Amino acid sequence: MPFGASLSRRSLAKQLGMSPLPVSEALQRLKNESLVEAIPRVGTRVKLPTAEDIRGFYIVREALESMSARRFAENATQQERDELLLLARELDAAYSRCAGADNASVEQLFELRKMHMRLHLLVAQGAHCRFLFEAIEKNQVLIFNWFLDKLFGYPGLPADWHERLALVLQGTDAEAADRAMRAHVRFRMEELLARLEPYFQLDRNHLLKVIEEHRPN
Repeated sequence: MPFGASLSRRSLAKQLGMSPLPVSEALQRLKNESLVEAIPRVGTRVKLPTAEDIRGFYIVREALESMSARRFAENATQQERDELLLLARELDAAYSRCAGADNASVEQLFELRKMHMRLHLLVAQGAHCRFLFEAIEKNQVLIFNWFLDKLFGYPGLPADWHERLALVLQGTDAEAADRAMRAHVRFRMEELLARLEPYFQLDRNHLLKVIEEHRPN
Protein backbone atom coordinates (compact mmCIF):
# COMPACT_ATOMS: atom_id res chain seq x y z
CA MET A 1 0.00 0.00 0.00
CA PRO A 2 1.32 3.47 -0.83
CA PHE A 3 2.22 6.10 1.74
CA GLY A 4 -0.88 8.00 2.83
CA ALA A 5 -3.32 5.21 1.91
CA SER A 6 -6.32 4.87 4.23
CA LEU A 7 -6.56 1.64 6.22
CA SER A 8 -9.93 0.19 7.16
CA ARG A 9 -9.83 -2.65 9.67
CA ARG A 10 -13.10 -4.10 8.36
CA SER A 11 -12.03 -3.89 4.72
CA LEU A 12 -8.64 -5.44 5.45
CA ALA A 13 -10.24 -8.23 7.50
CA LYS A 14 -12.63 -9.00 4.65
CA GLN A 15 -9.84 -8.90 2.08
CA LEU A 16 -7.64 -11.23 4.16
CA GLY A 17 -10.49 -13.53 5.17
CA MET A 18 -10.05 -13.13 8.92
CA SER A 19 -11.68 -11.44 11.88
CA PRO A 20 -10.98 -7.75 12.65
CA LEU A 21 -9.13 -8.60 15.89
CA PRO A 22 -5.82 -9.85 14.38
CA VAL A 23 -5.98 -7.01 11.84
CA SER A 24 -6.29 -4.50 14.70
CA GLU A 25 -3.33 -6.12 16.45
CA ALA A 26 -1.26 -5.98 13.26
CA LEU A 27 -2.09 -2.31 12.71
CA GLN A 28 -1.10 -1.53 16.30
CA ARG A 29 2.27 -3.23 15.70
CA LEU A 30 2.75 -1.23 12.50
CA LYS A 31 1.89 1.93 14.43
CA ASN A 32 4.53 1.05 17.04
CA GLU A 33 7.04 0.60 14.19
CA SER A 34 6.11 4.05 12.72
CA LEU A 35 4.65 2.60 9.52
CA VAL A 36 1.03 3.61 10.10
CA GLU A 37 -0.50 6.54 11.93
CA ALA A 38 -3.87 7.27 13.52
CA ILE A 39 -5.15 10.78 12.81
CA PRO A 40 -8.09 12.20 14.80
CA ARG A 41 -11.28 12.54 12.70
CA VAL A 42 -9.43 11.06 9.71
CA GLY A 43 -8.65 7.48 10.70
CA THR A 44 -5.69 5.16 10.24
CA ARG A 45 -3.42 5.37 7.21
CA VAL A 46 0.03 4.41 6.00
CA LYS A 47 2.37 6.97 7.54
CA LEU A 48 3.83 9.74 5.43
CA PRO A 49 7.56 9.93 6.26
CA THR A 50 9.19 13.13 7.44
CA ALA A 51 12.85 14.06 7.02
CA GLU A 52 13.30 13.37 10.75
CA ASP A 53 11.74 9.90 10.34
CA ILE A 54 14.07 8.95 7.51
CA ARG A 55 17.24 10.33 9.09
CA GLY A 56 16.35 8.66 12.39
CA PHE A 57 15.86 5.26 10.77
CA TYR A 58 19.21 5.62 8.99
CA ILE A 59 21.04 6.55 12.20
CA VAL A 60 19.58 3.58 14.03
CA ARG A 61 20.23 1.27 11.09
CA GLU A 62 23.88 2.36 10.87
CA ALA A 63 24.41 1.61 14.55
CA LEU A 64 22.74 -1.79 14.29
CA GLU A 65 24.28 -2.88 10.99
CA SER A 66 27.82 -1.79 11.84
CA MET A 67 27.68 -3.87 15.03
CA SER A 68 26.19 -6.74 13.02
CA ALA A 69 29.09 -6.51 10.55
CA ARG A 70 31.67 -6.49 13.36
CA ARG A 71 30.15 -9.56 14.98
CA PHE A 72 29.81 -11.33 11.62
CA ALA A 73 33.52 -10.86 10.97
CA GLU A 74 34.29 -12.27 14.40
CA ASN A 75 31.69 -15.04 14.74
CA ALA A 76 30.30 -16.22 11.40
CA THR A 77 30.91 -19.80 10.30
CA GLN A 78 32.66 -20.50 7.01
CA GLN A 79 29.34 -21.71 5.59
CA GLU A 80 27.69 -18.38 6.51
CA ARG A 81 30.58 -16.44 4.93
CA ASP A 82 30.32 -18.46 1.72
CA GLU A 83 26.54 -18.06 1.63
CA LEU A 84 26.85 -14.30 2.08
CA LEU A 85 29.27 -13.95 -0.84
CA LEU A 86 27.05 -16.09 -3.09
CA LEU A 87 23.92 -14.07 -2.23
CA ALA A 88 25.81 -10.77 -2.70
CA ARG A 89 26.81 -11.80 -6.23
CA GLU A 90 23.25 -12.88 -7.03
CA LEU A 91 21.95 -9.55 -5.70
CA ASP A 92 24.41 -7.54 -7.79
CA ALA A 93 23.34 -9.52 -10.87
CA ALA A 94 19.68 -8.77 -10.10
CA TYR A 95 20.45 -5.05 -9.71
CA SER A 96 22.31 -5.13 -13.02
CA ARG A 97 19.31 -6.70 -14.78
CA CYS A 98 16.99 -4.01 -13.40
CA ALA A 99 19.40 -1.25 -14.40
CA GLY A 100 19.63 -2.69 -17.92
CA ALA A 101 15.87 -2.92 -18.33
CA ASP A 102 14.13 -0.06 -20.12
CA ASN A 103 11.53 0.03 -17.38
CA ALA A 104 11.92 -2.29 -14.41
CA SER A 105 8.53 -3.52 -13.22
CA VAL A 106 7.16 -2.97 -9.74
CA GLU A 107 7.39 -6.74 -9.23
CA GLN A 108 11.09 -6.78 -10.21
CA LEU A 109 11.90 -3.96 -7.81
CA PHE A 110 9.93 -5.62 -5.02
CA GLU A 111 11.83 -8.90 -5.48
CA LEU A 112 15.06 -6.90 -5.49
CA ARG A 113 14.17 -5.33 -2.14
CA LYS A 114 13.30 -8.72 -0.67
CA MET A 115 16.65 -10.15 -1.78
CA HIS A 116 18.41 -7.09 -0.37
CA MET A 117 16.70 -7.60 2.97
CA ARG A 118 17.73 -11.29 2.97
CA LEU A 119 21.35 -10.28 2.54
CA HIS A 120 21.33 -7.92 5.51
CA LEU A 121 19.49 -10.44 7.66
CA LEU A 122 22.07 -13.05 6.70
CA VAL A 123 24.78 -10.76 8.09
CA ALA A 124 22.72 -10.36 11.25
CA GLN A 125 22.26 -14.13 11.46
CA GLY A 126 26.02 -14.62 11.23
CA ALA A 127 26.46 -12.16 14.08
CA HIS A 128 24.84 -14.79 16.32
CA CYS A 129 22.82 -12.36 18.44
CA ARG A 130 19.04 -12.83 18.36
CA PHE A 131 18.24 -9.37 19.72
CA LEU A 132 20.40 -7.70 17.07
CA PHE A 133 18.78 -9.78 14.33
CA GLU A 134 15.26 -8.80 15.47
CA ALA A 135 16.15 -5.11 15.72
CA ILE A 136 17.57 -5.04 12.17
CA GLU A 137 14.54 -6.92 10.86
CA LYS A 138 12.25 -4.17 12.19
CA ASN A 139 14.22 -1.22 10.77
CA GLN A 140 12.41 0.41 7.85
CA VAL A 141 15.17 2.06 5.79
CA LEU A 142 14.60 -0.26 2.84
CA ILE A 143 10.94 0.77 2.76
CA PHE A 144 11.99 4.40 2.36
CA ASN A 145 14.34 3.38 -0.45
CA TRP A 146 11.40 1.58 -2.07
CA PHE A 147 9.41 4.83 -1.78
CA LEU A 148 12.20 6.70 -3.58
CA ASP A 149 12.30 4.12 -6.37
CA LYS A 150 8.53 4.34 -6.87
CA LEU A 151 8.63 8.12 -7.10
CA PHE A 152 11.74 8.64 -9.23
CA GLY A 153 12.55 5.28 -10.81
CA TYR A 154 15.37 2.85 -10.08
CA PRO A 155 18.69 4.78 -9.83
CA GLY A 156 21.17 1.92 -10.11
CA LEU A 157 24.15 1.09 -7.89
CA PRO A 158 27.93 0.84 -8.38
CA ALA A 159 29.06 -2.43 -9.98
CA ASP A 160 29.77 -5.27 -7.52
CA TRP A 161 28.41 -3.08 -4.72
CA HIS A 162 27.27 -5.94 -2.49
CA GLU A 163 30.06 -8.32 -3.46
CA ARG A 164 32.65 -5.78 -2.28
CA LEU A 165 30.89 -5.55 1.09
CA ALA A 166 30.70 -9.35 1.39
CA LEU A 167 34.39 -9.75 0.60
CA VAL A 168 35.32 -7.43 3.46
CA LEU A 169 32.96 -9.23 5.84
CA GLN A 170 34.44 -12.57 4.81
CA GLY A 171 37.64 -11.58 6.57
CA THR A 172 38.06 -11.48 10.33
CA ASP A 173 38.94 -7.77 10.63
CA ALA A 174 36.09 -6.35 12.70
CA GLU A 175 37.21 -2.72 12.21
CA ALA A 176 37.29 -3.11 8.42
CA ALA A 177 33.86 -4.77 8.48
CA ASP A 178 32.49 -1.89 10.57
CA ARG A 179 33.84 0.75 8.16
CA ALA A 180 32.59 -1.09 5.07
CA MET A 181 29.07 -1.49 6.47
CA ARG A 182 28.86 2.17 7.58
CA ALA A 183 29.78 3.33 4.06
CA HIS A 184 27.26 0.87 2.62
CA VAL A 185 24.40 2.04 4.85
CA ARG A 186 25.09 5.75 4.37
CA PHE A 187 25.31 5.51 0.57
CA ARG A 188 21.77 6.60 -0.32
CA MET A 189 20.71 8.55 2.76
CA GLU A 190 21.69 12.02 1.57
CA GLU A 191 20.36 11.32 -1.93
CA LEU A 192 17.06 10.16 -0.48
CA LEU A 193 16.70 13.22 1.74
CA ALA A 194 17.71 15.59 -1.07
CA ARG A 195 15.25 14.07 -3.53
CA LEU A 196 12.39 14.16 -1.03
CA GLU A 197 13.14 17.62 0.40
CA PRO A 198 10.63 19.39 -1.91
CA TYR A 199 7.93 17.03 -0.68
CA PHE A 200 8.70 17.69 2.97
CA GLN A 201 7.89 21.37 2.36
CA LEU A 202 4.39 20.58 1.14
CA ASP A 203 1.34 20.27 3.33
CA ARG A 204 0.20 16.69 3.85
CA ASN A 205 -2.81 16.86 1.51
CA HIS A 206 -0.66 18.26 -1.29
CA LEU A 207 1.94 15.57 -0.65
CA LEU A 208 -0.70 12.86 -1.01
CA LYS A 209 -1.71 14.34 -4.35
CA VAL A 210 1.89 14.43 -5.59
CA ILE A 211 2.46 10.82 -4.54
CA GLU A 212 -0.67 9.77 -6.43
CA GLU A 213 0.49 11.60 -9.56
CA HIS A 214 3.88 9.84 -9.48
CA ARG A 215 2.53 6.38 -8.77
CA PRO A 216 3.16 3.92 -11.61
CA ASN A 217 0.09 2.62 -13.44
